[in-house]
Amino acid sequence: MELILKEDIIGLGFKNDIVNVKSGYGRNYLIPQGKAVIASPMARKVLAENLKQQAHKLAAIKAEAEKKAEKLQGVALTIAAKVSATGQLYGSVNAGIVADELAKLGHEIDRKIITMRDAKMVGDYVATVHFHKEVKVEIPVAVVAENAPAVEKAPKADAPVEEPAKVDAPVAEEKTEAEEQAPAEA
Repeated sequence: MELILKEDIIGLGFKNDIVNVKSGYGRNYLIPQGKAVIASPMARKVLAENLKQQAHKLAAIKAEAEKKAEKLQGVALTIAAKVSATGQLYGSVNAGIVADELAKLGHEIDRKIITMRDAKMVGDYVATVHFHKEVKVEIPVAVVAENAPAVEKAPKADAPVEEPAKVDAPVAEEKTEAEEQAPAEA
């Protein structure tokens, strides 16, 4: 089923694109939600005429998207999250969290235009911000352990465990000496 998109849908296409989708997806979701119309010959003519009339507006929209993208050049995010001892996150870091972190830096970006594979482990990831079908920015995202000092303290906690073991050894030797003295007295 061929449809003309009325708005950008990440993963499918951008506004005014003609896309081919399964008929159930088109009939049951895209058309009732007002996100697309059937690409009939008349609708195609109307689309061509609208694009011709809006060419200068589209150029202005693209220029604005390029300005926004330029502001995000060089931005890198470091997100601290709670992790288990194995490095597994409690929850995940997704596009919504990336949008919140960008807002803290002063970049108001809708989470719907950000795509990112959900981060479920500590590591480096890439979030892509789609401002326009021809303008996108990749932002490196480093997911780090919020409780990293606690994880580092765990090996240090093992060292004191060894020291009491050493302390127990001399106590055992003292008992042995006491036992040796007891039979000598008897």
